[in-house]
Amino acid sequence: MEAQHISTHPALAPYHIGQQLIKNRMAVAPMSRASATTAGVPTAAMEAYYEKFATGGFGMIISEGLYTDQIASAAYPQQPGIVTPAQVAAWQQLVHTVKAQDTVFIAQLMHAGALSQHLPNTLAPSVVTPLGRKLRSYGGGDGPFPIPAAMTTIDIQQAIAGYAHAAQQAARAGFDGVEIHAANGYMPDQFLTEYTNLREDAYGGTVANRFRIIAEIMAAVKQVVPADFIVGLRLSEGKVNDYSYRWKGGADTARAILEEVRRVQPSYVHISGEGGSWETTGFYETGESLTGLAKQLVQQPVIANGNLGDAAVVDRVLQEGHADFISLGKAALANPDWPERIRRGVPLTTFDRSMSEPF
Repeated sequence: MEAQHISTHPALAPYHIGQQLIKNRMAVAPMSRASATTAGVPTAAMEAYYEKFATGGFGMIISEGLYTDQIASAAYPQQPGIVTPAQVAAWQQLVHTVKAQDTVFIAQLMHAGALSQHLPNTLAPSVVTPLGRKLRSYGGGDGPFPIPAAMTTIDIQQAIAGYAHAAQQAARAGFDGVEIHAANGYMPDQFLTEYTNLREDAYGGTVANRFRIIAEIMAAVKQVVPADFIVGLRLSEGKVNDYSYRWKGGADTARAILEEVRRVQPSYVHISGEGGSWETTGFYETGESLTGLAKQLVQQPVIANGNLGDAAVVDRVLQEGHADFISLGKAALANPDWPERIRRGVPLTTFDRSMSEPF
């Protein structure tokens, strides 16, 4: 690439999410690092980790998933939370460090549901044993997941209240917004997925019913945060324990789900590429991309994700109108200064698995 082309790469152009102007289109994707204290408190090493992305020029950073309550939301040992005073105080310092670089910082709010790596008693939409096995790297050994208990109406309301409280705490810590993690097979996604949701009440059956808990989480969060606070939503088809899963009905089901998303009006929609790349698994037989459908139907900024570390592919996603932002996971670990490298024409480093180990 010539220097002039680098300086005008669309990924480097600013763009708004709500009232917040993001300095470029590049975000760090949420990545579980299992590096907090056993009490879920962020550490100095975590502060240095996030600061690298901020100084490297990323316009936005989405935190790893933060657990939302002390009942049944935690996914793994040493996962950070946003629940206790000690957790919030530590996040305040970390957020201050990141935002000093003119970087927007979003807290991802996560409830593991049936996919907790370490809780012996888990809650889920229905009594369905999760596919796959626990991940030893996340402290859960390598055995099967426990059989979850079906959430009662009270359990559902407690979980929703946990999200609202966590969002309040995130605002108190100084985050610019939150992302509701309804992707990758975790609790809200377990409601959305037919084979993990066998309910016959208002939270099961139709797409609208299966989406209901997500809508109620979004509404509860919006009620307790400032009007200009970002409230994003992350969705996916593939799951951490079922990479090959796709919504039955393809693009038609995607449209039905995205119509429900449109109704709740998130500040942005983040489409995770779990189990594949945006190029290989992000399209339907109609030739339409899931991110493009989200952009068209929801009418809010869309973040594309899924092995998008190649600047040429990023250019295509943005120029063809498939998404407004790009989130990087592995490519960001290998290149915490990815935006700066693209701006200056510096070659990118290839990801190595050792880069994703806890620190």
